[in-house]
Amino acid sequence: MAGLIADPFSAARLLLHLRQEGVTDARVLTAMETIDRAAFVDDPALAPLAFEDAVLPIPCGQVILRPASTGHLLQALALPDDGSAKVLLIGSGSGYMTAVAASLSRHVHAVDRYARLVREGEARLARLGIGNVTVRQADGQYGWPEQELFDRIVLACAVPEVPDLLLSQLTAGGRLAAPIVRGNEQEIVSVTLGGGVMRTPFFQQVPALSQGKAGVL
Repeated sequence: MAGLIADPFSAARLLLHLRQEGVTDARVLTAMETIDRAAFVDDPALAPLAFEDAVLPIPCGQVILRPASTGHLLQALALPDDGSAKVLLIGSGSGYMTAVAASLSRHVHAVDRYARLVREGEARLARLGIGNVTVRQADGQYGWPEQELFDRIVLACAVPEVPDLLLSQLTAGGRLAAPIVRGNEQEIVSVTLGGGVMRTPFFQQVPALSQGKAGVL
């Protein structure tokens, strides 16, 4: 597993900001303090921004979400304290959110539509010694039917409504969290299978889920 980040002062400052933004889950905050976001940035010129609550560009025209967005989405999953959850992540990107989720879970299955991001993300996670992850190129709207059922499913991309196909891949009592588009705004919707729905204001914008696997990249 990745070690403590190289700049504890910057990490402490970021965590204070995350708490002010409403990320209060202690396990999520500890994971985000431990996993070095800079390790998931290709451009050395952007590395200093890894400790800021900023969106960072990555290849294929994609981005690493703001730390606050990552924190809110993982917090909405209400992951069990014993780290026993099997998690599906839609939109693995650079691998940062995958790594944070992996430190809180038994195993993370992550999908991305871009083969390049899958290859580079797998290599990066392997270098960091994060082994409880499986990443593949796939159309995120279909989830990962061959690996169902999941205890938790999280989308790192916005959708107009909670996808029924993804809900069907949850265990009984499982939970799905996703940014949902409401007009010009987004909110986090957390759905418990066989239970209720929680809606959390989300004063951030994340990219929309794109359908299909990328044909070139």
